[in-house]
Amino acid sequence: MTCWYEGPLAAFDTETTGVDVETDRIVSAAVVVQDAPGCRPRVTRWLVNPGVPVPAAATEVHGLTDDHLQRNGRWPAPVMQEIAEALAEQAAAGRPLVVMNAPFDLTLLDRELRRHRASSLDRWLEATPLHVLDPRVLDKHLDRYRKGRRTLTDLCAHYDVELEGAHDAGADALAALNVVRAVGRRFAARLERLSPAELQTLQAVWHAAQARGLQAWFARSGTFEVVDPAWPLRPDLPAAA
Repeated sequence: MTCWYEGPLAAFDTETTGVDVETDRIVSAAVVVQDAPGCRPRVTRWLVNPGVPVPAAATEVHGLTDDHLQRNGRWPAPVMQEIAEALAEQAAAGRPLVVMNAPFDLTLLDRELRRHRASSLDRWLEATPLHVLDPRVLDKHLDRYRKGRRTLTDLCAHYDVELEGAHDAGADALAALNVVRAVGRRFAARLERLSPAELQTLQAVWHAAQARGLQAWFARSGTFEVVDPAWPLRPDLPAAA
């Protein structure tokens, strides 16, 4: 029987106006589907005119300028619906969805759906739950004592995964997908008996523990940053309150 990390996987990634999931906007997104390792991936891309200025710092990261997005981007409302439909399609097909740092991308998508569609990501996934695989959470749990950063670029270097065109949503999604396959192979003895549904539950527990550890480190270093333990989606602010 084929293990989940050798079977069909999908991946999702976004580029944004910043790093605040409550106020920043999606400017590009991609969903990548690969039926098996080595198979040609199918990539769907979206370019969005967010309707707000794109800070220079964000443009420096992904290269998308206000002028380019206003000329070539689509309005957010139909794009967010199409993205939500694409993720629901992956869930219905039984494909696990790879999302690097899932609470960022999925929460930002949820807020965009609320903003432009008066909806939420959960509403699009009511029929079939999405099984998320987060390479950051998996790597931090399975190789917790390794020193160094764990950005996507770092994980690609560590697991010998090619990353062409970093900070392009399609390239980042494909690289994250390949990192998850590499993590699965390297830690096969610990992962091969677990289903994506079981890993969904475990990753939520692992991420919460990782968040508590980071919060404690911030407290010791005098940093007043709050780490959200929710995974893979942060609750909306009224619900959280």
